[in-house]
Amino acid sequence: MRIPAHSVCTAIRDDIVSGVLERGSRLTEEQLARRYGVSRVPVREALRTLESEGFVVSRRHAGAHVAEPTEQEAADLLDVRSLLEPLAAGRAAQRRTEAHLKVLRGLVRLGQERARRGQGEDLRSLGGWFHETLAQASGSPALTALLTQLRHKIAWMYAVETSARPVDTWAEHGAIVDALARGDAERARALTALHAERTLPLHRLRRPERDRVRTSQHSVNIAGSLH
Repeated sequence: MRIPAHSVCTAIRDDIVSGVLERGSRLTEEQLARRYGVSRVPVREALRTLESEGFVVSRRHAGAHVAEPTEQEAADLLDVRSLLEPLAAGRAAQRRTEAHLKVLRGLVRLGQERARRGQGEDLRSLGGWFHETLAQASGSPALTALLTQLRHKIAWMYAVETSARPVDTWAEHGAIVDALARGDAERARALTALHAERTLPLHRLRRPERDRVRTSQHSVNIAGSLH
């Protein structure tokens, strides 16, 4: 696989988030350069960026490894998101453009349609696009970048279940867009905070592969001891 040098960071991050590069695994410049078909220079730069984002850690005398976040670090991410998303929505109510509104309304229409049909996989993608567009509508590149990074890390650490009432979820999205259209920053913040709170129970912490193996072996051992 060959990719443009400027996309190396994105490619490595995507492989970490998807689990192709497992938590704790060693990352060498030579192997990554060969994997992505680039020189070691952009790989080195990408690893620095990913270390600053918390996806990679450098260990003295051991080189770079995929980070192994703790449960507390994962929980903290959801807390930070619950603070930043309402902030972004409030800013968006004041700074959104008609183009932003058009995209958001289109996503809400599609989301409501897919929700009625029970098309869960489509809803995940549409939900991601909705929140990404909402962040962009804040008119703050720094805030948008932070929220984008948060979404990547939350996707890495959590599996998100489909809401049992997706129609209600998309009705909430629609209400947020209505608040943006009216320029009602306080309502946009409040609705987004409530929406984030309601989605919290849908997040299930992902376990590293070796932890799942240990748990499976432990279960087998317990079952064997009962016979």
